[in-house]
Amino acid sequence: MPDPGLHPELNTEFWEGRYQDGTARWDLGQPAPPFVSLLNDAAAPPPGRMVVLGSGSGHDALLFAKKGFEIVGVDFAPSAIAYAQQAAQARHLSAQFIQRDIFDLETDYAGQFDYVLEHTCFCAIAPHQRPAYVDLAHTLLHPGGEFIGLFWAHSRSGGPPFGTTPDDIRQLFSKRFQTINLTHVTNSIESRAPDEYLGRFKV
Repeated sequence: MPDPGLHPELNTEFWEGRYQDGTARWDLGQPAPPFVSLLNDAAAPPPGRMVVLGSGSGHDALLFAKKGFEIVGVDFAPSAIAYAQQAAQARHLSAQFIQRDIFDLETDYAGQFDYVLEHTCFCAIAPHQRPAYVDLAHTLLHPGGEFIGLFWAHSRSGGPPFGTTPDDIRQLFSKRFQTINLTHVTNSIESRAPDEYLGRFKV
Protein backbone atom coordinates (compact mmCIF):
# COMPACT_ATOMS: atom_id res chain seq x y z
CA MET A 1 0.00 0.00 0.00
CA PRO A 2 1.34 3.48 -0.77
CA ASP A 3 2.55 5.54 2.16
CA PRO A 4 -0.38 7.75 3.27
CA GLY A 5 2.13 10.58 3.68
CA LEU A 6 0.41 13.89 4.34
CA HIS A 7 -2.97 12.27 4.91
CA PRO A 8 -2.54 9.42 7.42
CA GLU A 9 -6.15 9.89 8.53
CA LEU A 10 -7.46 8.38 5.28
CA ASN A 11 -7.74 4.87 6.69
CA THR A 12 -10.47 2.37 7.58
CA GLU A 13 -11.36 4.19 10.81
CA PHE A 14 -11.70 7.53 9.02
CA TRP A 15 -14.09 6.27 6.35
CA GLU A 16 -16.08 4.07 8.72
CA GLY A 17 -16.50 7.07 10.99
CA ARG A 18 -18.04 9.05 8.15
CA TYR A 19 -20.71 6.38 7.71
CA GLN A 20 -21.28 6.10 11.45
CA ASP A 21 -21.74 9.85 12.01
CA GLY A 22 -23.85 10.41 8.90
CA THR A 23 -21.36 12.57 6.99
CA ALA A 24 -20.87 10.28 3.97
CA ARG A 25 -22.01 13.05 1.63
CA TRP A 26 -20.59 11.28 -1.41
CA ASP A 27 -23.34 8.65 -0.99
CA LEU A 28 -26.15 9.76 -3.32
CA GLY A 29 -28.58 7.13 -2.10
CA GLN A 30 -28.99 6.04 -5.71
CA PRO A 31 -26.83 5.21 -8.74
CA ALA A 32 -25.10 8.18 -10.34
CA PRO A 33 -27.35 9.46 -13.16
CA PRO A 34 -24.51 9.52 -15.73
CA PHE A 35 -24.01 5.76 -15.20
CA VAL A 36 -27.73 5.19 -15.74
CA SER A 37 -27.49 7.12 -19.02
CA LEU A 38 -24.36 5.21 -20.04
CA LEU A 39 -26.02 1.84 -19.59
CA ASN A 40 -29.10 2.95 -21.51
CA ASP A 41 -27.04 4.26 -24.43
CA ALA A 42 -26.48 2.40 -27.68
CA ALA A 43 -22.74 2.55 -26.93
CA ALA A 44 -23.15 0.96 -23.48
CA PRO A 45 -20.34 -1.40 -22.49
CA PRO A 46 -21.38 -5.07 -22.79
CA PRO A 47 -21.63 -7.04 -19.53
CA GLY A 48 -18.45 -8.52 -18.13
CA ARG A 49 -16.55 -9.01 -14.88
CA MET A 50 -16.20 -5.67 -13.08
CA VAL A 51 -14.44 -4.47 -9.93
CA VAL A 52 -15.85 -1.32 -8.30
CA LEU A 53 -13.17 0.55 -6.36
CA GLY A 54 -14.45 2.39 -3.31
CA SER A 55 -17.89 0.87 -3.90
CA GLY A 56 -19.46 2.45 -0.80
CA SER A 57 -23.06 1.44 -0.22
CA GLY A 58 -23.14 -0.31 -3.59
CA HIS A 59 -25.59 1.88 -5.52
CA ASP A 60 -23.48 2.03 -8.70
CA ALA A 61 -22.27 -1.55 -8.37
CA LEU A 62 -25.81 -2.89 -8.13
CA LEU A 63 -26.91 -0.82 -11.12
CA PHE A 64 -24.30 -2.64 -13.20
CA ALA A 65 -25.17 -5.98 -11.58
CA LYS A 66 -28.79 -5.49 -12.64
CA LYS A 67 -27.53 -5.06 -16.22
CA GLY A 68 -25.75 -8.41 -16.08
CA PHE A 69 -22.24 -7.46 -14.97
CA GLU A 70 -20.41 -9.80 -12.59
CA ILE A 71 -19.56 -7.45 -9.72
CA VAL A 72 -16.85 -7.35 -7.07
CA GLY A 73 -17.19 -4.23 -4.92
CA VAL A 74 -14.36 -3.13 -2.62
CA ASP A 75 -14.46 -0.56 0.18
CA PHE A 76 -12.57 0.41 3.34
CA ALA A 77 -15.70 0.85 5.48
CA PRO A 78 -17.37 -2.21 7.05
CA SER A 79 -20.71 -0.40 7.32
CA ALA A 80 -20.73 0.35 3.61
CA ILE A 81 -19.94 -3.27 2.73
CA ALA A 82 -22.67 -4.57 5.05
CA TYR A 83 -25.22 -2.21 3.50
CA ALA A 84 -24.24 -3.21 -0.03
CA GLN A 85 -24.46 -6.92 0.77
CA GLN A 86 -27.91 -6.48 2.29
CA ALA A 87 -29.07 -4.40 -0.67
CA ALA A 88 -27.88 -7.06 -3.12
CA GLN A 89 -29.75 -9.77 -1.23
CA ALA A 90 -32.92 -7.68 -0.97
CA ARG A 91 -32.91 -7.06 -4.73
CA HIS A 92 -31.93 -10.65 -5.57
CA LEU A 93 -28.82 -9.45 -7.38
CA SER A 94 -25.60 -11.42 -7.59
CA ALA A 95 -22.68 -9.29 -6.42
CA GLN A 96 -19.70 -9.79 -4.11
CA PHE A 97 -18.63 -7.04 -1.71
CA ILE A 98 -15.37 -7.21 0.25
CA GLN A 99 -13.97 -4.93 2.97
CA ARG A 100 -10.40 -4.27 1.94
CA ASP A 101 -7.81 -1.63 1.07
CA ILE A 102 -7.96 -1.30 -2.71
CA PHE A 103 -4.17 -1.09 -2.89
CA ASP A 104 -3.96 -4.64 -1.52
CA LEU A 105 -5.92 -6.14 -4.43
CA GLU A 106 -3.08 -6.71 -6.87
CA THR A 107 -1.88 -9.98 -5.35
CA ASP A 108 -5.23 -11.76 -5.58
CA TYR A 109 -6.94 -10.03 -8.49
CA ALA A 110 -4.31 -9.07 -11.09
CA GLY A 111 -5.64 -9.41 -14.63
CA GLN A 112 -9.03 -10.74 -13.55
CA PHE A 113 -11.43 -8.06 -14.76
CA ASP A 114 -12.99 -6.77 -17.95
CA TYR A 115 -13.82 -3.46 -16.25
CA VAL A 116 -12.78 -1.22 -13.38
CA LEU A 117 -15.51 1.21 -12.24
CA GLU A 118 -14.70 4.48 -10.46
CA HIS A 119 -16.94 7.01 -8.73
CA THR A 120 -15.66 9.19 -5.83
CA CYS A 121 -12.70 6.90 -5.05
CA PHE A 122 -10.16 8.87 -7.09
CA CYS A 123 -11.14 12.11 -5.30
CA ALA A 124 -11.07 10.41 -1.88
CA ILE A 125 -7.52 9.06 -1.88
CA ALA A 126 -4.59 11.36 -1.14
CA PRO A 127 -3.50 13.09 -4.38
CA HIS A 128 0.01 11.67 -4.25
CA GLN A 129 -1.53 8.18 -4.47
CA ARG A 130 -3.13 8.83 -7.84
CA PRO A 131 -0.31 7.41 -10.01
CA ALA A 132 -0.43 4.23 -7.90
CA TYR A 133 -4.21 4.17 -8.35
CA VAL A 134 -3.83 4.27 -12.14
CA ASP A 135 -1.22 1.50 -11.94
CA LEU A 136 -3.59 -0.55 -9.76
CA ALA A 137 -6.46 -0.17 -12.21
CA HIS A 138 -4.24 -1.24 -15.09
CA THR A 139 -3.02 -4.27 -13.15
CA LEU A 140 -6.53 -5.45 -12.31
CA LEU A 141 -7.63 -5.43 -15.95
CA HIS A 142 -6.81 -8.04 -18.53
CA PRO A 143 -5.58 -6.93 -21.99
CA GLY A 144 -8.38 -5.08 -23.73
CA GLY A 145 -10.07 -4.24 -20.44
CA GLU A 146 -11.66 -0.87 -19.75
CA PHE A 147 -11.63 1.68 -16.94
CA ILE A 148 -14.90 3.59 -16.57
CA GLY A 149 -14.82 6.57 -14.23
CA LEU A 150 -17.13 9.38 -13.17
CA PHE A 151 -14.71 12.04 -11.97
CA TRP A 152 -15.51 15.00 -9.74
CA ALA A 153 -13.12 17.60 -11.19
CA HIS A 154 -13.73 20.44 -8.75
CA SER A 155 -11.25 23.22 -7.94
CA ARG A 156 -11.86 23.72 -4.21
CA SER A 157 -8.91 23.53 -1.84
CA GLY A 158 -8.49 20.86 0.80
CA GLY A 159 -10.19 17.51 0.88
CA PRO A 160 -11.30 14.87 0.75
CA PRO A 161 -12.80 15.16 -1.78
CA PHE A 162 -9.57 16.38 -3.39
CA GLY A 163 -9.83 18.43 -6.57
CA THR A 164 -8.43 17.75 -10.02
CA THR A 165 -8.82 18.90 -13.62
CA PRO A 166 -9.73 17.06 -16.83
CA ASP A 167 -6.21 17.71 -18.13
CA ASP A 168 -4.70 16.13 -15.01
CA ILE A 169 -6.92 13.08 -15.44
CA ARG A 170 -5.97 12.68 -19.10
CA GLN A 171 -2.28 13.02 -18.30
CA LEU A 172 -2.38 10.49 -15.47
CA PHE A 173 -4.28 7.85 -17.39
CA SER A 174 -2.37 8.32 -20.64
CA LYS A 175 0.67 6.73 -19.01
CA ARG A 176 -1.07 3.33 -18.81
CA PHE A 177 -4.25 3.61 -20.90
CA GLN A 178 -5.58 4.66 -24.27
CA THR A 179 -8.24 7.36 -23.82
CA ILE A 180 -11.57 6.50 -25.42
CA ASN A 181 -13.25 9.66 -24.17
CA LEU A 182 -13.43 12.06 -21.24
CA THR A 183 -16.50 14.26 -21.52
CA HIS A 184 -18.44 16.67 -19.34
CA VAL A 185 -21.78 15.15 -18.34
CA THR A 186 -25.06 17.04 -18.35
CA ASN A 187 -27.13 15.07 -15.86
CA SER A 188 -25.09 15.18 -12.66
CA ILE A 189 -26.76 15.81 -9.34
CA GLU A 190 -27.13 19.55 -8.78
CA SER A 191 -24.20 20.01 -6.39
CA ARG A 192 -21.75 18.47 -8.87
CA ALA A 193 -23.30 19.64 -12.14
CA PRO A 194 -20.47 21.93 -13.28
CA ASP A 195 -17.66 19.55 -12.41
CA GLU A 196 -18.34 15.92 -13.40
CA TYR A 197 -16.67 14.13 -16.30
CA LEU A 198 -17.26 10.62 -17.55
CA GLY A 199 -14.12 8.90 -18.72
CA ARG A 200 -13.52 5.63 -20.52
CA PHE A 201 -9.96 4.35 -20.90
CA LYS A 202 -8.78 1.11 -22.51
CA VAL A 203 -5.81 -1.11 -21.74
